[in-house]
Amino acid sequence: MRIAVEFVDIIEFLGTFAFAISGIRLASAKKFDLFGAFVIGFVTAIGGGTLRDLFIDVTPFWMENPIYLWATLMALLFVSIFHHQLIRLNNTFFLFDSIGLGLFVVAGVEKTLSLGYAPWVAVIMGTITGSVGGILRDVLINEIPLFFRKEIYALACVIGGIVFTLLQAAETNRIVTELTTAATVILIRTLAVRFQWHLPLLKGDTDRH
Repeated sequence: MRIAVEFVDIIEFLGTFAFAISGIRLASAKKFDLFGAFVIGFVTAIGGGTLRDLFIDVTPFWMENPIYLWATLMALLFVSIFHHQLIRLNNTFFLFDSIGLGLFVVAGVEKTLSLGYAPWVAVIMGTITGSVGGILRDVLINEIPLFFRKEIYALACVIGGIVFTLLQAAETNRIVTELTTAATVILIRTLAVRFQWHLPLLKGDTDRH
């Protein structure tokens, strides 16, 4: 078991905390009880990283360190204490979801590259890490996943992953690379929602009149 804490571990912890808050916040809006809210928060936080680790053939990250369970419990406590303030802030879900997305893209890309996989694989794994937890969250609370809506979501992860691989290839300082990548994902996601950017919709036969 690792004892030294690296900056990427801090990023993964903060990503877990942010994503867990986004899941618990939505579970609260759906009137889930405390245990149900915890489950939604935990699945949101570890879903993408678990699938990534299964694909790259390593033990899922949360099984090696209980800190991610504690991060989810802290998120549950945070939402419980500041419930009314979070409700009054209309963009609470978007804020924490975007932060979690950016941080998890960094964790996914960096872990995949550290194991010797090609950059294109790392970009895909970063996208999976950032987006799958949110898909599971939305399915469990009976919502259409953001991943499949018009909003730019997965594309922000892809662009962030590319930024990371380019900065690493240029031998940019590691922390600068991590922070720049997370900021890129968050900025793209924010601008896309602010200005209603989206990819062209695929039109089926029913759309032809």
